[in-house]
Amino acid sequence: MKKRLFRNNFLVIILLTLFGIVMLSPFAFMVSLSLERYANIQPPFPPRFIPEVPSLFNYKLVFENGKLFHAYLNSFITTSCSVLLNVSSALLAGYAFSKGQFKGKKMLFYMVIATMMIPMQVRLIPMHKMFLKVGMLNTFLPIILPNILYGFGVMLCKQYFDNLPDSLGESAAIDGAGKLKTFFKIYLPLTGPITATMVILSFMDNWNAFLWPLVVLSDQKLHTVPIFLSRFVAEDGGRFMGLTMALASASILPILIVFLALQRYIIESIALSGLKGE
Repeated sequence: MKKRLFRNNFLVIILLTLFGIVMLSPFAFMVSLSLERYANIQPPFPPRFIPEVPSLFNYKLVFENGKLFHAYLNSFITTSCSVLLNVSSALLAGYAFSKGQFKGKKMLFYMVIATMMIPMQVRLIPMHKMFLKVGMLNTFLPIILPNILYGFGVMLCKQYFDNLPDSLGESAAIDGAGKLKTFFKIYLPLTGPITATMVILSFMDNWNAFLWPLVVLSDQKLHTVPIFLSRFVAEDGGRFMGLTMALASASILPILIVFLALQRYIIESIALSGLKGE
C-alpha cells in the first residue's frame, strides 16, 4: 500500500513538473530574448533559453527615454485606485449578502452574479457613450469607476463571510454595535486572506487591461503599460525583438512582485480552517 501511494505521488509530481516546465517555457524564452544584445538584428535560431552573452542593453534602451516610466505611473494610478474600489466594494457587498437580512437579498445577489456573464465587448459601446456624454473620456475615471461592481469578488467575499460564525456579530450586537461597526471592528480584521486574494486577482486584471483603456484614452500621455507595449514599434512599422521582449518582461514585473508577496494567502482563503463551528 505504501509503495503504491509512493508511486502515485511520484507520478503526480513528475506530471506537475512537466506541466510547469511547459507553462514557464514561453516566459523563460521571453527573458532570454530580452537579454540577447543582438536579438534586434537577428533573433537566435534555433531558439535557446540561455543567452550566449547576457546583456542589459535592451533594458537600458527601453528605460532611457522615460516613456515607460510614465506609462508605469499611469498604470499604477489606474490599477491602485481600481483595486481599492474593487476590494472595498466587494467586501462590503459580500458582508451584506452574507450577514445582512433584507428583502430581495437573493434576487439582488443573483443579479450581481449575472454581471459576470456579460462580456466587455457587449458593454463597450454603451459605456463609451455614457462617459462621452458626461465628458469623462481621456481621463482615468472611465477606467476606475466601473470597478465599483466586481461580481466575482462579491461572490468570493460572500462565501468567505458565510464561513465566519454568526455568533461574532451577535456578540457585537449585544454590546450595542451596529452593522457597520460590527463589520469594521469584528469581521474586517478576519478578512486578510480573502482580501489578499482579491488584491492579486484585481491587480492582475486591471494592470493587464487593454481594450477598454485603449478605447477611452486617446491621449498618448495617458497610455498605460499594455497600450504602450502594443504601440512600441520602429519607424518603419516593424518590431525589434530584443526591445519588445525587454519591455514585455518589464511590464509583468509588478504583477510578479504582488503575486509573490501575497500568494500564500490564496490557499488560506480557499481552505478555511473550520471557523464555522459555533
